Amino acid sequence: MHAIRLHAFGPAENLRYDTVSDPEPGQGQVRIAVGAAGVHVVDTALRQGMPGPFPLPELPTVPGREVAGTVDRVGADVDPDWIGKQVVAHLGTAPGGYAALAVADVARLQEIPENLDPAEAVAMIGTGRTTLGILQFAEVGPEAVAVVTAAAGGIGTLLVQYLKAHGATVIGLAGGPEKVARVTGNGADIAVDYLRPDWPDRVRDGLGERGATVVFDAVGGDTARAAVDLLAKGGSHLVYGFAGKGPNDGQALTFTDDELAERGITSQVVLGPPMLRRVGGDIRVLEDRAMAEAASGRLRPAVHRFPLADASGAHRAIETRATMGKVVLIP
Repeated sequence: MHAIRLHAFGPAENLRYDTVSDPEPGQGQVRIAVGAAGVHVVDTALRQGMPGPFPLPELPTVPGREVAGTVDRVGADVDPDWIGKQVVAHLGTAPGGYAALAVADVARLQEIPENLDPAEAVAMIGTGRTTLGILQFAEVGPEAVAVVTAAAGGIGTLLVQYLKAHGATVIGLAGGPEKVARVTGNGADIAVDYLRPDWPDRVRDGLGERGATVVFDAVGGDTARAAVDLLAKGGSHLVYGFAGKGPNDGQALTFTDDELAERGITSQVVLGPPMLRRVGGDIRVLEDRAMAEAASGRLRPAVHRFPLADASGAHRAIETRATMGKVVLIP
């Protein structure tokens, strides 16, 4: 089969399109003929040799931890009725997704709803579950006035959709006119280019006397600080990233207890352990919610597709903030 392999840590060009042996499912596993493989920002860090939530792999390695496709073979102790089913899975700590065939534990499988294609299903099993996890920390409803940073991204797109479906007023921030147009089309009440210095004034003009009740912060830096300045007393600042491309972005925005008390707001990092504690440590709960939202049509992920052979291009696009939506590879 064809697969992307990393032979040495370093730049995106180190990802090579190779021919390798087909994997075989072990006990309790299935093999998936991959229709789409997810690419995550964590993949770009691991490729460079930077450990994070996952340890550095032994080389050579086939990266990728999110796959969707058709079960074509099952291992020992697996119900053969899985063969032929359309499934999606997050592989957990084991890589192997950037390939024509991938192996997954049967306990990790989710059947793909009929209204989703494999690329959209990949977006929901990773980005979707994270979005539903973030939303556990927000009061959502007609009284909410939400600022969504990185609103043209994978998580941002789903946040805007969810918030609008529940009656909130949504302000979407994005970097550049094309992304702003995407945010407007996704339903945001106010969409602005955060690379323009006057964007906070445009938001205030649109809101009138109202202040924001929540900021969903994925960018950090000056952009996040300006967004937090829009919060009314009692508002909340929810941090799930700091990858903005505005001036001085790219670092987490933090506050002292005294600053929070003076402003009358709260600020917390919601990604990782805080999110998992809300579901008793069971990430499957969030996956189930994400797939149910997609099956109902309430959430529709944005997907940015690349051919499997161009995994290096996908990595470069993520690193230069040139993507809109979840990045996936199509074998």
